[in-house]
Amino acid sequence: MPKHRSSRRPPKKADRVVVEGRMYVTATFNNTIVSITDLEGGVLCWASTGESGFSGSRKSTPYAATITVENAVNKAKAYGMQQVDLYIKGPGPGRDVALRVIRSQGIKLGMIADLTPLPHNGTRPRKAKHNR
Repeated sequence: MPKHRSSRRPPKKADRVVVEGRMYVTATFNNTIVSITDLEGGVLCWASTGESGFSGSRKSTPYAATITVENAVNKAKAYGMQQVDLYIKGPGPGRDVALRVIRSQGIKLGMIADLTPLPHNGTRPRKAKHNR
């Protein structure tokens, strides 16, 4: 007869202190997603415009990106984060906002890298929109 298992939760991970990390900002035209990792690449926390309370076309505004990056930075400060390397990807409104917010929140920037994928004349682009 199988033993009855109790529905206990596993113990919580001990809070750790991460002084240095990486911040990945993916800024598309419709959304901004921020992930903060340690130097090995393990995700500590993340934030997105949808998680920050925005929906629909309001997710694609620079203000929504500002709030999202602020939320991510505040979560990172809970880990004791003092310095981040910033990796920016995409053409959206969250690109420039991320830099401004990080500087205003008092976290040091170690490095800034642009990871936006650029085609070397790859596939044919979409048709042009008709503005009537």
